[in-house]
Amino acid sequence: MATLQVKNLHVTVETEQGSIEILKGVDLTIRSGESHAIMGPNGSGKSTLAYTIAGHPKYTVTEGEITLDGENVLEMSVDERARAGLFLAMQYPVEIPGVSVSNFLRTAKTAITGEAPAIRTWINEVREAMTNLKMDAGFTERNVNEGFSGGEKKRHEILQLELLKPKFAILDETDSGLDVDALRVVSEGVNRIKDANGFGLLLITHYTRILNYIKPDFVHVFVAGKIAEQGGPELAERLEAEGYDRYLKV
Repeated sequence: MATLQVKNLHVTVETEQGSIEILKGVDLTIRSGESHAIMGPNGSGKSTLAYTIAGHPKYTVTEGEITLDGENVLEMSVDERARAGLFLAMQYPVEIPGVSVSNFLRTAKTAITGEAPAIRTWINEVREAMTNLKMDAGFTERNVNEGFSGGEKKRHEILQLELLKPKFAILDETDSGLDVDALRVVSEGVNRIKDANGFGLLLITHYTRILNYIKPDFVHVFVAGKIAEQGGPELAERLEAEGYDRYLKV
């Protein structure tokens, strides 16, 4: 069983007004097979946590630690974190002009495993994953995220998740911009892959609609750079009914 642990994490970001502390002492432990949902108002630091775990250079860790099976994640480069088993599905996936989805996926798989997958086996694996996600066969010949709809971008992220098989997946507002049908397909994809691979899941969201499909074991309320409350699925239901006002009152 793999374990991703965040201890007393403090993170700053540089702005025109100077250094601003975004995360103010976050503690979180995720184990293989567990599903954790982080919910909270805009600007509470949810995405900062995701990008810090992934190694985005914009964010500076001033205190605390992140470990993966006891190894210091903060000493790893971005690609080393990916090879160690960390995966981030971004809220706003970037376009990569001139790079086809097919080449991107095979290059990513090669970088993760250290060797190129056998062509015939790989093609079959990609086709099967795309079929499961209801993706057109011609999708692989398009440039990465170039001209993609919101739903296509998110399906591509989940396609990567299925093919790369990480130990831990961080999904940053994967439900944003999805219509009802796309939300169902993406959510079912996450559940199917998780059942098959047993990865630990950190799902960041504002709303409970995705949690109707992806059932969390734990829910964490993120407010002002800290976890303000933790609980089970019932906590998400309460947030849907009551909102975040009670956490924001001074």
